[in-house]
Formats: sequence, C-alpha cells, structure tokens
Amino acid sequence: MKFVIISGMSGAGKSRAASMMEDMDYFCVDNLPIPLIPKFAELSMAGNGEYDRVALVTDIRGGKNFNGLFQALESLREMKCPYSILFMEADDEVIIRRYKESRRAHPLMEECASLKDAIALERRMLAPLRQRAEHIVDTSSMSTRALRGQLVRWYSGVGENRLMEVRVISFGFKYGIPIEADLVFDVRFLPNPYYVPELRSLTGLDAGVRDYVYKAEESQEFFHRLMDFVDYLLPRYVSEGKNELVIAVGCTGGHHRSVATAHALAQEVARRNYPVREEHRDLGRN
Repeated sequence: MKFVIISGMSGAGKSRAASMMEDMDYFCVDNLPIPLIPKFAELSMAGNGEYDRVALVTDIRGGKNFNGLFQALESLREMKCPYSILFMEADDEVIIRRYKESRRAHPLMEECASLKDAIALERRMLAPLRQRAEHIVDTSSMSTRALRGQLVRWYSGVGENRLMEVRVISFGFKYGIPIEADLVFDVRFLPNPYYVPELRSLTGLDAGVRDYVYKAEESQEFFHRLMDFVDYLLPRYVSEGKNELVIAVGCTGGHHRSVATAHALAQEVARRNYPVREEHRDLGRN
C-alpha cells in the first residue's frame, strides 16, 4: 500500500501534484480534514485493493494548530500504515506572484497585515512538518514536466519508463507528415524495394523486404546511429515528464523502407522496457 500525504506552502502546487498522482492511479483527496486521516487509512487498509494507492492533500487550510496532524501521523504509525510526506514549497516572490495572478486570498491573510507576513507565518507553522518529509520539492523554477518526472520517479512504483509510451509510426511523405509526430526520420535514402519486381507487392513487415533494405552496409550503420540517438533521448524525455513520445519514420509511399525501419525501431524500444505502440499509417494506400 502507498499512502502519500501532500502538504506544504500555499501556492506551491499541491493540487497540481495531486492531479499528477491521479494519473499514476492514486486515489486523491484534496483538503481532507485532519481528524479523518486515520479513518481514511483504516478504510484503505481494509479494502480489497481499490485504495492501495492513496494521496491526501492537507495544509494550512485545515487549521492553524498542526498538533492534530502529528497526532494523526502517530495514529498511522500505530496502525502500521506506511506513509510518506511530500512537502512542496517555493520562494516568497514566486508565491506572491502566483497569488496575484490567481487573485485568491492566502488562508492566513485575515490574521496578517500583508501577504508577505502570511507566507512567513505559514513557513513557521509548517517547519516541523517539513522536517518529517520524505521528499521536498521546490517548484519556484520547476516546469510542469519536470515536476511530473520527479513524482514519477518517487511514486510510480513501476519504473519511470512505464509511464511514457512510445508510438512508432511509419508513413509516406507523399501523404504528408503525421501532425502528432515529435521526431521525424526520413529513410528515403535507403535501398528501395519498390524497384524489385518480386518485392514491390510486399511490405516492410515481410522478411524479404526487411532483408533487402538492411543488407546494405549504410542501412545497418544508419540504424545503429538511429538507436544511439533514441537511447540518448528517451530517458531525457522521461525526466521532463513526457507521457507520450511519437516517432515517425517516412519513405516515399509508406509501404517498404519506413515500415521495415519503424518495425525494427519499435522492437528495439520495447527491449528497453518502454511500452510501445507500432502503427503503419499508409500501409493500406496504393
């Protein structure tokens, strides 16, 4: 069971983090009253698996006195409910700017003379909780993708590769480049089976076509260099939090060279433990 408590500074991005946790199949509750945390944990532990991954957002909105939260955490320990705390923060200037952009009031504004004072008070109140956090994230200059990538590494529990699907598409340039493509590779320089009568009616999924295209030394060198490039890029896209990468491989008609290359590329990416979807867009066209 994974039981994550998301807390931290108002305006630091806790709700955004909860949304990302939902994408990782966590059951998320925003601003759950502190006294209900042990009850919710008890419900989760007694369930049949539907609440095995839980993320609760709790912060200063739950009241000034955080002694109740520490009591709740002690109850979780006594229940042998494993939990972790994700603490989110940002620089004062960033939080002030975010509040001005959203035009929302800070939860402690009624007790303070200024937004800056409210932020300072909140930091003091949350300091003991921050000390108990397993992970601390400063979102001051962090992009959405970077935040998602960090949460994937900490909380996905299935390996960071699993959450980025790679779609490999073959296509024909004469029908246009797929508009959803992130990367496009042109393989029209490879040997063309179209001009071999016995191969013309076949496709890149047939062994005869694949053998013809990749028996050439330049074809083998190209594919080796292609995989070096893809191996370099994949983990970097994951670290940026990208959940889908579309790689398009094109030849003239989308029947032979692009299909053979896309098929081989999809197989190699799958060997690297990424989920792969292989598509041949123009295979049915004449």
